[in-house]
Amino acid sequence: MKLLIVLAFVVVVAARPEDDYNRYENFDVDEVINNKRLFKGYVDCLQGEGKCTPEGRDLKESLPDGIQNSCGKCSEKLKVLIAKVIAAAQEQYPEDWEKINKQYNPVGEHDEKMKEFLKKYKP
Repeated sequence: MKLLIVLAFVVVVAARPEDDYNRYENFDVDEVINNKRLFKGYVDCLQGEGKCTPEGRDLKESLPDGIQNSCGKCSEKLKVLIAKVIAAAQEQYPEDWEKINKQYNPVGEHDEKMKEFLKKYKP
């Protein structure tokens, strides 16, 4: 699930103007990471299996570009938050992470960029 959130933030940052997506710099990712129900809601949104919050819609729209460009338009603070979510998703919600990763990175072409991103920004 955390991966989903991280991916969502990556999408929001990459697809939106900088001022618009950096508004998520103060988003409480810990609340989402530590609340399985909330995290699952974001996962379902990203997979088109549930309703989306406004933030979830932003993430869903921005995710593909964010993954392709390693969150190139994100602020440093937002990159750290995204890395935190991805790492948490991989560790705490591995099944959800796999679903999201397969949906948005089906052939694994962005795996190496993701590893480099996490290595650089994971808190």
